Amino acid sequence: MTDLRHVSPYSFRQKVGRVLWGATQGTLFRWSWPTWFGYRNALLRCFGATVDPTARPRRLARVTCPWNLTIGPNTALGDDCHLYCLGPVVLGARVTISQNAHLCAGSHDYGDPALMPLLREPITVHDDAWVAADAFVGPGVTVGQGALLGARGCAFRDLEPWTIYGGNPAKAIKPREVQATDDANAAPTAAPETEGGGGG
Repeated sequence: MTDLRHVSPYSFRQKVGRVLWGATQGTLFRWSWPTWFGYRNALLRCFGATVDPTARPRRLARVTCPWNLTIGPNTALGDDCHLYCLGPVVLGARVTISQNAHLCAGSHDYGDPALMPLLREPITVHDDAWVAADAFVGPGVTVGQGALLGARGCAFRDLEPWTIYGGNPAKAIKPREVQATDDANAAPTAAPETEGGGGG
């Protein structure tokens, strides 16, 4: 009897895509000039990503399965961050993913130890949110608008809007205060009221 635990969950086309993207990311993407954001955006689009022209992925940012990735306006990806897009990963406008942060949209069903089937649970990071250095966002998590996950924080549950989180597992620390701005397209001048400090 075949051991189904070792049967690949990927189609032949997906395997080819991952190989081609891996070669592209390790050369053309990684070796590009630091300010060539448009060029890197174009490479991501060639592999199926939806990327706003104003997105700012650093050349050392890492993406797995870019065809599952959406990046909104003025969103930045720091060096050595890892977007593990086995499931859909959607980043809104003005999102910051700092260096070495890890967004992991893939896991396994631990309730079936014989097969450990792959789970591809989506991650959504809403407008104006910040995932700080070395932080981790797990499968199925939604990061609310304006939420901040502090350095090395680990989010396994949804993060409420306009709230600062830290720790492992992440706990709400305090509301995120927003300074006034003259930019009509930037974050609001005051954080809206939210219900509770929720979800760490």
